[in-house]
Amino acid sequence: MTDFLSDVLSSLVPIIDTPKSLNTQKINKHIELLKQQHWFRNIYEDDKYYALLFGNRRVRFYLQSSLRIKRMIHKKKVQEKFLTLLNKELKG
Repeated sequence: MTDFLSDVLSSLVPIIDTPKSLNTQKINKHIELLKQQHWFRNIYEDDKYYALLFGNRRVRFYLQSSLRIKRMIHKKKVQEKFLTLLNKELKG
């Protein structure tokens, strides 16, 4: 129950307010879940995005939320939002 509340609250916080510490194990678990999705495997195998998945705080913060991951798996619009975040971070 605590994880669920934490995920809900973290999804409400803007990405700009990233916490000082990230849960690496949780993020890596979420990446493994997403790798089962064809659209995400294309991102994962692309060198320009791969570095962001493992080295960018904003992207990793986004991937830390279980709620976001569940939505990303099931909703095309959330997948597109994630790709937009990746492209924004590439430019920034």
